[in-house]
Amino acid sequence: LMSKRSNHYEAAFEEFLRERRAPYIAVDESRRSLVPLDLPEDVVGSLKSLDFLVTSTQGFTWLVDVKGRQFPSGRQNRLWKNWATRDDLTGMSRWENLLGGRFQSLFVFAYNVTGEVSPLPAEQLFPFRDGRYAFLGVRLAHFAEHAKLISPKWQTLAMPGASLRQWAQPMVDLL
Repeated sequence: LMSKRSNHYEAAFEEFLRERRAPYIAVDESRRSLVPLDLPEDVVGSLKSLDFLVTSTQGFTWLVDVKGRQFPSGRQNRLWKNWATRDDLTGMSRWENLLGGRFQSLFVFAYNVTGEVSPLPAEQLFPFRDGRYAFLGVRLAHFAEHAKLISPKWQTLAMPGASLRQWAQPMVDLL
């Protein structure tokens, strides 16, 4: 049963998983999780919620944080927008540490393709409602290694476009 999702990027991704019969759990994001106080200091506190836990055929489970973006984006029609907050990276890392080696964090950039240019070939786009979506996964380790601070005020980071194109993989390949 699909969870009720008001975010169209997450709803599209969930339908994408269902159509591919990928085993997953949609996480209730209404409250942040609290970590037990008896854990090491670097994992104590509240944790940003994940969006999905998705089983891969490679023997581990993806800890998924969906990042919805338009493609192209903004007035200048920028391609490959991929920012995340420092809190996103910290939370994903904490989840990995808390759950152990069989769980790996993954940012899924869910691009709503609004023009003729697309991050994936047209046959790999996922139609949902009135949109076309491209789902690209970037492992937390790759994002953290290559991301640059883009806003000190908002604590946002992004990978340069060339790095994203190098490390991002179509979600169909990661399932």
